[in-house]
Amino acid sequence: MKNDIYIKNRKAKFEFELIEDVVAGIMLKGTEIKSIREGQASINEAFCQFIGHELWVINMNIAEYKFGTYANHDPKRQRKLLLGAQELRKWQKKVNEKGLTIVPTALFINEKGLAKLKITLAQGKKTHDKRDSIKDKDTKRQLDRLKKSF
Repeated sequence: MKNDIYIKNRKAKFEFELIEDVVAGIMLKGTEIKSIREGQASINEAFCQFIGHELWVINMNIAEYKFGTYANHDPKRQRKLLLGAQELRKWQKKVNEKGLTIVPTALFINEKGLAKLKITLAQGKKTHDKRDSIKDKDTKRQLDRLKKSF
């Protein structure tokens, strides 16, 4: 069974300096996984937050399942992430100490058919860093164009 579902958060690389990442499971309802399998999800505005000793993804949009009935889910509800206790403690310590944040960078379905969320420990970029990113991207694009013309 081949899954082509791989939803990226393209803004994350521009807005944040990405440090370390891990793949976490997500607690979903039946209609949510069906919507994800149809590609009806967005993680562009999503972020992760510790509530107690648990990690939750907030503001992730999973569209309502079109064949869902009264049991359909709320598109923007908070969803619990599934990680080991040791990993959770490590990340909670880093977030509390250094002022880092946790950002989802990709949502995909693995070989077993389970939805997974790739989350990344990140630090916000300053405005001048963002300008540098744009400049580097433009330079790379121009170099690629020149290489193709030769």
